[in-house]
Amino acid sequence: MDNQPKEIFEAGQVLLINKPLRWTSFDAVRKIRNLIRIKKVGHAGTLDPLATGLLIICTGKFTKKINEYMAREKEYTGTFTLGAATPTYDLESEPGNFKSLDNITAQDIMNAAAQWTGDIMQVPPAHSAIKIGGKRVYELARQGKEVQIEPRKVTIQEFEITKIEMPVVHFRVVCSTGTYIRSLAHDFGNTLGCGAYLSSLCRTRIGEFKLSDAMTIAEFEKQQAPDDRY
Repeated sequence: MDNQPKEIFEAGQVLLINKPLRWTSFDAVRKIRNLIRIKKVGHAGTLDPLATGLLIICTGKFTKKINEYMAREKEYTGTFTLGAATPTYDLESEPGNFKSLDNITAQDIMNAAAQWTGDIMQVPPAHSAIKIGGKRVYELARQGKEVQIEPRKVTIQEFEITKIEMPVVHFRVVCSTGTYIRSLAHDFGNTLGCGAYLSSLCRTRIGEFKLSDAMTIAEFEKQQAPDDRY
């Protein structure tokens, strides 16, 4: 794919990008758009700024495939931190409501994960991009307005606890589209009775597309640089 002409991207490409920490998904789209110099560029599924990992970016005519890719199951790895909660369910806001973990056992943690496996009803975070009455709920939440979000059915195919280093719990989740891992962290903490928030997240797969096949923004930028060799 080295230094491809603009026409190739207009005809349609699927780019697998490893989104950097603190970049928004749109930051990645904007960077790719500037590098390949075409307008039709979009991503198939938002990753929060504090999440890293696989972002599918479609160009040109392949932007029509975005909804198809978004509908595929996702796999994530990451960490929950137990013993506190945050308003955003992650580290975008400050932890509070601290509680003791003295009585929490490894078996309790395994049992809590089992309770949130399968078809579940999940309430998306108040600080999310869902629209209510034409407004993003995170905008209403930032204004201090009470937001009533209806629970929605999602499927957690696999919820594996991979390591416990109290207060940090490492996990791997395979889930349906529309699942909020932040909400899963919050619900998981409530089940344990000690609170929890999402402290790191990496998307490792979307359908058959894997993070191991993705390139960094820097690698893609290098591919698109003019060849200066003589």
